[in-house]
Amino acid sequence: MKHFSISLILIACSFQLHAQVLSDTLKVVSYNLRFGERASMEEFAAFIHAQDADLVALQEVDINTSRERAPHQNGKDFIAELAHMTGMFGVFGKTIDYAGGYYGIGILSKYPITKTDRILLPLTPDGKEQRALLTVHVELADDKIIAFASTHLDYTNSAERQRQVEKINEVLLSNTHPLLLCGDFNARPESQEISVGMAPWILLDNQSPTSPSEDPRYKIDYIFGYPAKKWQLLASPNQSSLLSDHLPVVSEVKLMW
Repeated sequence: MKHFSISLILIACSFQLHAQVLSDTLKVVSYNLRFGERASMEEFAAFIHAQDADLVALQEVDINTSRERAPHQNGKDFIAELAHMTGMFGVFGKTIDYAGGYYGIGILSKYPITKTDRILLPLTPDGKEQRALLTVHVELADDKIIAFASTHLDYTNSAERQRQVEKINEVLLSNTHPLLLCGDFNARPESQEISVGMAPWILLDNQSPTSPSEDPRYKIDYIFGYPAKKWQLLASPNQSSLLSDHLPVVSEVKLMW
């Protein structure tokens, strides 16, 4: 009986240890598309497919616009086309009406999306245009849920971006699920909005410059995780894609449940 009890204890300890190290690995992409001016949806879809991406955050996404600078994209629904071509689920978050259609941010997910929300970020008279935060809940295997978000902050001034980061933290940090936040922050790592505003988060990319894509000198695109202790960066190879004026950010991350 004594030996049987010891065996049960060892089995229980083994199960607890396994539960503590249970993890999931995800391939995450963040990409500012520059409203498709430089490439086709087929080319963007091929890039995403080549990454074997699980989650994709997109910025400068057009829906049914008629831009003079991108006539080959006129009337196209970027999210619907990319979702169809990649076989992923797609969500669009409008920030403004533009050129007869809509302009904003988007998300693609390999896994089912159970909840979506678009939150408008602060806009002051010093800001250029309305910005937003698009969030989704993604159901991974075994009914596990994570939150995934895409954003694109104002490019005109730091004070505006700081207010927008404050709003993002107010909205997201109360979430009960593990979080990934991606996007074009239009801010360098040493800026107040990144160095202070994003301090609660863990950076989950290789910190390489992302803009301009031909001669990258500035890092303004990011992948962040929260809580920091739940996320680990496994790999984040440098990118050389010239489909946009931004380089994509691609990371393989591990989530510790």
